[in-house]
Amino acid sequence: MMLSKIRDMSAICFTVLLCLVCLNAVAAAKLYSDRPEVRSFIDELTEKHKFNRAELLGLFRKTQRQQNVLDAIAKPAERELEWKQYRPIFINQARIAGGASFWHKHLPLLKQAENEYGVPAEIIVAIIGVETGYGKHLGRHPVLDSLITLSFDGQRRKQFFRRELEEFLLLTRDERIDPSVVKGSYAGAMGMPQFISSSYRRYAVDFDKDGRRDLWESKADVIGSVANYFKVHGWQGGEDVVIQARVNGDVSNIAVGRGRKGLKPSKSVAVLSQAGVSSARTLPEDTPATLIRFEGDKGTEYWLGLQNFYVITRYNHSAMYAMAVYQLAQQIKDAYINQQAAGS
Repeated sequence: MMLSKIRDMSAICFTVLLCLVCLNAVAAAKLYSDRPEVRSFIDELTEKHKFNRAELLGLFRKTQRQQNVLDAIAKPAERELEWKQYRPIFINQARIAGGASFWHKHLPLLKQAENEYGVPAEIIVAIIGVETGYGKHLGRHPVLDSLITLSFDGQRRKQFFRRELEEFLLLTRDERIDPSVVKGSYAGAMGMPQFISSSYRRYAVDFDKDGRRDLWESKADVIGSVANYFKVHGWQGGEDVVIQARVNGDVSNIAVGRGRKGLKPSKSVAVLSQAGVSSARTLPEDTPATLIRFEGDKGTEYWLGLQNFYVITRYNHSAMYAMAVYQLAQQIKDAYINQQAAGS
């Protein structure tokens, strides 16, 4: 009798589970424009920003759910890899040589941006190199489809992506771009510097003064916009970015690793010194810094991230990302200098 009841319960549970799976599949297959939460969102945009409701419904009706986007955003490299695996992706001879070539080709624009915004040319170039290989890899995902998928079917940060979807629709209207043809990263980043929609609207500049902010074709706008982004986020011209550190003792409670938290410099060099941390170069004791720990090819590495390092993490909230940008920038600078010396 007991075995029979267990079998009956198992059959019921299986049936319920199968029904749930089927319901989820039906929901996923349903047109976005037919879903109540999407219609509510469209109504909000229509009321708030005076969009044409019929046009928005038409855009959402054509949108396809992007399962590959949901899969990709669940496992970003910054959360999955150690530094020794992450670093070679961005710091290699092809990217270094490409950066030196990009610098040489766009030297006047880089000089102009450095003079106007105070951001070194090598940092601007490295960002563009890390993000899209100097424009070679702009992204293959339809941005509208990606943002709608993440806004209504994503597992994390739905409100963030709904705000970005709103910003994207405003951006494409303001810049007179067809939203259905724009492609970018799986998270909706666009153009050579891979700005998300809100960043595009806030920080992109018309550096070539042609009346448009074009982050796909205009190298001037790309260079000026990256520099402006860093300036607005507090870049300190002429100051250090990161300095290698030595550790004597247990610093597990204060060292930052791969996560998004704790990146802002919050402890003075004096406080870190008391915890057994010293740097390769003497810094004023009141300098705010973040102790960063990486697992490199030769074991654990420690670094002191300063204000400019933190500014780089505003582009991508990852210490590994910021370190990749910084180290690539230094190698691009060396390659460019050597290239100029060889040509003189």
